[in-house]
Amino acid sequence: MSSLRVALIASARHPISEPFAGGLEAQTWWLARALNRRGHHVELFAAPGSDPTLGARELPVRRSTFSAAARSDVSMPSAMWMEEHHAYLGLMLDLARDGEHRFDVVHNNSLHYLPVAMATALRIPVVTTLHTPPTPWLESAINAQDLCPVTFTAVSRFTAEAWQETVPCARVVRNGIDMDFWRPGPGGGGLVWSGRLVPEKAPHLAIEAARAAGMALQIAGPISDRAYFEDRIEPLLEEDVRYVGHLEGRELAELLGSASAALVTPSWDEPYGLVVAEALACGTPVCGFDRGALSEILTPDCGLLAPPGDVEALAELIPRAMKLDRRDARHRAEQFCSLDRTTDAYTDLYEEVAR
Repeated sequence: MSSLRVALIASARHPISEPFAGGLEAQTWWLARALNRRGHHVELFAAPGSDPTLGARELPVRRSTFSAAARSDVSMPSAMWMEEHHAYLGLMLDLARDGEHRFDVVHNNSLHYLPVAMATALRIPVVTTLHTPPTPWLESAINAQDLCPVTFTAVSRFTAEAWQETVPCARVVRNGIDMDFWRPGPGGGGLVWSGRLVPEKAPHLAIEAARAAGMALQIAGPISDRAYFEDRIEPLLEEDVRYVGHLEGRELAELLGSASAALVTPSWDEPYGLVVAEALACGTPVCGFDRGALSEILTPDCGLLAPPGDVEALAELIPRAMKLDRRDARHRAEQFCSLDRTTDAYTDLYEEVAR
């Protein structure tokens, strides 16, 4: 099949545009671009404000109107929940009407349950990528069907194993990054931490470890949890620890490439760890906590892992990580984290299910 028509379903909450709200949005953007460059036709269904160069179609995210009785009912969810529900419901009903005439495959790259729950209504194959640990809504959508018609992939072996009970045969298709964009930098600077500033990413622990190691630290990323930032991060900012903002890709690549090591401090089981791949591609060794899929990406040549939550152990590893060969970090990214590998895997899968 030379050219594929792909309906790529993305987040209804965050635009697929720079600077990205998180790794999911970044991965969707890069995948859409890669498929387009290979001559496939991708129609991206995403939140308002998504990158127009991707040919995105806005998901119909709109303020829902309800009667006074419905609004006062004890079962009334939040407005945001209802808006997302309506967006995906409208999309799936549209695809159920005539999607098979417009697309060869639907790739659900969102976290929402409706593309899975309504897959049986479509006359077109559906692929869903599992980006998170199991959630009750998505498990319910799968378990409610005697034979779920969806083909599942997982972003890491760790994530596939976490879903084993519900999805026993999810294929592993790891997220990839563009090696021509994320280029090696000179290093030699202090430490860097990048990602969403939220409790589960725990940048406050990176600050503690950097200070214990006597190293300066720069923090970059969106403030996704304002209360957490104001309570746990802002009071710790001084001359040796700086928050440099929510950077676009070029600025972030320059920051990563200038650092001697990147800290990754998850306080949850990281399903993949796109920030690890980005640092390695920039030639920057990684030092972090051994949680989730991080040990799948890193080898002792390019990264060192401390026990989860052990700030003292992490601080002790930082000087060793800074001495790792930057060429080994880049080589690991090229061999394990490339966007070309990811795109090859998805293209092969699309062709398989379309047949």
